[in-house]
Amino acid sequence: MAWPKFRSGMADLRSGAVTISTKLGPVGLTFSERGVTGVTFRRQASTPKNTPAFVRTAAQQLQQFAAGKLVRFTVPLDLSAGTTFQQAVWQTLRKIPRGETRTYTWVARQIGKPKAARAVGGACGANPLPILVPCHRVVASGGGLGGFSLGLPLKRRLLALEAR
Repeated sequence: MAWPKFRSGMADLRSGAVTISTKLGPVGLTFSERGVTGVTFRRQASTPKNTPAFVRTAAQQLQQFAAGKLVRFTVPLDLSAGTTFQQAVWQTLRKIPRGETRTYTWVARQIGKPKAARAVGGACGANPLPILVPCHRVVASGGGLGGFSLGLPLKRRLLALEAR
């Protein structure tokens, strides 16, 4: 995929959005000058113009991930929209290895709030960066999938993709 060169300085760019094609379908990326702020699934892709290098890198890494390749996401993320609690949850989610799952209770313990499993579920549901912040790797203690803001069919698909 050929990407246009980013001609403006980052100081000129406050925020933006692009939509890319992946094997999982069109994926929208929103960004600020600090990093990627959101990942959403769209109906169709568009041609990104004047995107910063880190957004082009995020797009390439998401395309590789969707193709089943082992990817370590290296792009800066802007998680500033979350509360302190949500940010702690999201940072913990980033430590769950690909192909593995953890429970909401496990995440709660990791952030020092062992009785906050339900609140962890809420923070997972509010995660603006699914895949980059892998909330799909968090499951219920009883063995069920739990929830997923983008739907359980996609959660199953992501877990199966990572299990390969």
